Amino acid sequence: MAFKLPEGFLSYFKEWEDKVGAFIEFADLRSDAVCLSGQTAPLPAGAAALKGLPFAVKDNIAVEGMSLSCGSKLLQHLKAPYTATAVKKLLAAGAVPVGKTNLDEFGMGSSTDNSAIKQTNNPWDISRVSGGSSGGSAAAVAAGLAPFALGSDTGGSVRQPAAFCGVVGLKPTYGAVSRYGLVAYASSLEGIGVLADSVGRCRSVFSVIRGGDPLDQTSHDAPAAAPALYGANAGKGTIGVLSPEAVAKAISAEIAGKDLANAREGGDAGEVSLALASSLGVAAQAAELEAEVRKGFESAKDGLTELGYTLKEIEIPSLKYGVPAYYTIATAEASANLARFDSIRYGARPDWAENPDDLIDKAREAGFGDEVKLRILLGTFVLRSGFQDRYYLRAQRIRAGIRRNFEALLGSSDYGISGGGAAGEFDAILLPVFPTRAFGRGASSLSPFAQKAADLYTCCANLAGLPALSFPASVEGGLPVGVQLIGRAFAEGTLLDIAETWEQAHPIPHPAGYKAYWS
Repeated sequence: MAFKLPEGFLSYFKEWEDKVGAFIEFADLRSDAVCLSGQTAPLPAGAAALKGLPFAVKDNIAVEGMSLSCGSKLLQHLKAPYTATAVKKLLAAGAVPVGKTNLDEFGMGSSTDNSAIKQTNNPWDISRVSGGSSGGSAAAVAAGLAPFALGSDTGGSVRQPAAFCGVVGLKPTYGAVSRYGLVAYASSLEGIGVLADSVGRCRSVFSVIRGGDPLDQTSHDAPAAAPALYGANAGKGTIGVLSPEAVAKAISAEIAGKDLANAREGGDAGEVSLALASSLGVAAQAAELEAEVRKGFESAKDGLTELGYTLKEIEIPSLKYGVPAYYTIATAEASANLARFDSIRYGARPDWAENPDDLIDKAREAGFGDEVKLRILLGTFVLRSGFQDRYYLRAQRIRAGIRRNFEALLGSSDYGISGGGAAGEFDAILLPVFPTRAFGRGASSLSPFAQKAADLYTCCANLAGLPALSFPASVEGGLPVGVQLIGRAFAEGTLLDIAETWEQAHPIPHPAGYKAYWS
């Protein structure tokens, strides 16, 4: 069966794509047709809503015969030899993958400017970034080039670009969606997520792609006692609010402690303590919300209260350790996962090398970007003999503590399977997505360190393996402001219900020139 794009869409696509640069590859612009799957297996409830819809796929998720560059020079000409499970499920529902979208190289970044392939701009203001690492997918949906797209989220890489571009972004519970076909960066943190033009569409896509997969042993079905994805979460519940003041308080207390240690210790230890306190000071400054984001966050709080939800301020003291724990674990796993890219089995090769070691060195030097090299080096360092206890294992203990903190508020992740399962006081936790709106380039850009420090609001959901949903709260100064909800494991339905209630009262905004081709 052939699928045709709507009348006039190709000219609309070209006009927008020339401005935003969302796609690395777009399927068959010449014939205006691609093929639908002929599978007839039993389908989930949301499948009917996706039949005949095109969708975009981040270029680190495999679609057979299409690009799998991961935004890297090393893999720029690689074509995927197989299809990811999540994409196969969408094909079975009748959805059509029409292109591969740009990303930060191997998913490492917060802007998509780390791509070695092309630059992606924000549809609301092309002088600004679209966010990262799933910036191409977010820009494609925001510009109306696809009704939904797949991305991947390791520390906020779906939610942050969704907030920057004014779309809905879902990071599912770890293991809820198969990672088979996702090129590994940090295996214990990442997962395939959804970017969509509405909460309802996001729910439909998630209903199709979720579930256990024999090809991914970390994936599994939702427990029977978990909230239903459709129709079982009626009523207005209680939402915990993790305000920027609570985050600043936690970080400030840590800075004060380091300054006190510096005063007491003196000497070399004092210098180390002072340097650490200075870094924490920069991190605290990076976590402060700009005025427009604060206004959007307050609007979300007021709006949810008006809709009947009960909001209560909360604190999570361990949150201040989230970023260092996240980057320690992520870089360690990246250094192991990216070791496979040696240009011998696949990847661009140098013209000449004296021996295999020289070939690998030259290929990686030319093929990897600066951010990828930095993270590999950091990961190799924290895994060195004698350093694992000091850095990597300590980060894993912090990770366990952060998970316990969230579960104390939201409820146990095992739903009684191992004797636990008590529900928490809160149905969800509301917090900002990123301290700024989409930032510019050059002098108006955030420093690489500030971008990493700003992951504070997003990375803890990945450390805890919990679902998180970003949705537009308002438009401030001509740019969208997003907020996010974090929920109990496998409680995506609860988060989607809250966001859909919000969307009914506050329709999702669109950039100037947007046209809705998809009902």
